[in-house]
Amino acid sequence: MKSRFQWFLLLALMVFLSGCVHVISKDLRTKSDPTLTLLRFRSNPETFKGKWVIWGGEIIEPVAQKDTTTQIEVYQRPLGWRGEPNETYPSEGRFLVLYDKYLDPYLFSSGKKITVAGEILGEKIKPLGEMDYRYPMVSSKQIYLWPEYYYRPYPYTYYDPWWGYPYGWG
Repeated sequence: MKSRFQWFLLLALMVFLSGCVHVISKDLRTKSDPTLTLLRFRSNPETFKGKWVIWGGEIIEPVAQKDTTTQIEVYQRPLGWRGEPNETYPSEGRFLVLYDKYLDPYLFSSGKKITVAGEILGEKIKPLGEMDYRYPMVSSKQIYLWPEYYYRPYPYTYYDPWWGYPYGWG
């Protein structure tokens, strides 16, 4: 009986912990520099070419290129302990992600959250409104597209048509 309980406890622990892992592979996390932020990159872009980073944020615009690559403009957000972009902290700007294959713009649409691990290629200057903006450019080796969560605030979180009636009948 005790052995059965221990197996059940171990299985429950494994299921619980499987939802608590980082979304980027361990190999890429060990290669990357967690102290390299967008602000630090902007201070001296040339010195950080070839460095590995894990950055994330919200997709602004995906662009499918003629050479079957995809360029994604991302509004940066600081990452949480699992690698999820955190909307409660201020952004350090925008960056570009270059992925070597086609990514469907419907799946990678504006507003979705993304986490990217890759190598810094340098920077690219593109117009942003009426000014030229210096975008850090990352060659992506792994991308994680976060699932969308729908939150319905109280009192709309649960609807029970029988609530308030005796014995559950109207």
